[in-house]
Amino acid sequence: MYALNAATGAELWQFATGGTVDSSPAVADGMVYVESNEDNVYALNAKTGAYLWNFLPAVVHYASRAGGGADSSPTVVNGVVYVGDSDYNVYALNALTGALLWTYTTGAPVESSPAVANGVVYVSSDDDDVTALNALTGVWLWAYTTGNYVDSSPAVANGVVCVGSDDNNVYALNASYYGLLWTYTTGNAVGSSPAVANGMVYVGSLDNNVYAFGQVNNAQVAQASQRPDLKALRPNFGLKPSPPNSGESQ
Repeated sequence: MYALNAATGAELWQFATGGTVDSSPAVADGMVYVESNEDNVYALNAKTGAYLWNFLPAVVHYASRAGGGADSSPTVVNGVVYVGDSDYNVYALNALTGALLWTYTTGAPVESSPAVANGVVYVSSDDDDVTALNALTGVWLWAYTTGNYVDSSPAVANGVVCVGSDDNNVYALNASYYGLLWTYTTGNAVGSSPAVANGMVYVGSLDNNVYAFGQVNNAQVAQASQRPDLKALRPNFGLKPSPPNSGESQ
């Protein structure tokens, strides 16, 4: 784990974990949180890299499809660290002490990173599900099943949860319950995590493309693309005809 000067790239400090680090660090309130492939979650001083605490699950479980270890990146909200693990669990930890607050067991390794919004934790896993949990208690609220692994980390904005799946689809779900708002099929697995900005959703696919989606859903697109019923068409006699172009035959 490295800290670099953002302007020059000069190394400020480094910290050696017990395994490779595939997750992305989270920084909050002067602390850095990162998970390594030996399943430890570390908390470090952001300025100095000094060790503060670590959390190691009771049973280390190397069952991920990548061959073991943890890829989930921690999410820190309101003094709580939320992180997934290859032992099938989602953990909520006290951000200051590392004390375990609650745990929720999924049906497969959790490769993605949790998203937290409005008191709800959204997380996806290799059991094909996107799951919503109460952020305070870890109580299950709802789950939506896709067609394959979900390595993509959910993105939440304006009451919508967006996530990709290895079944080639991008899903938009109602954040309050598991209702599907729309889905779009790309040319390959969607393992990247969506980004949401200014009412647009951006996501990459293994078909080598980046996709952008607006607020129009699939049902509206299908309705707009349908051929109208010719029997229902009526002339509008209120329209004025445009004058013919000069030299045009009458």
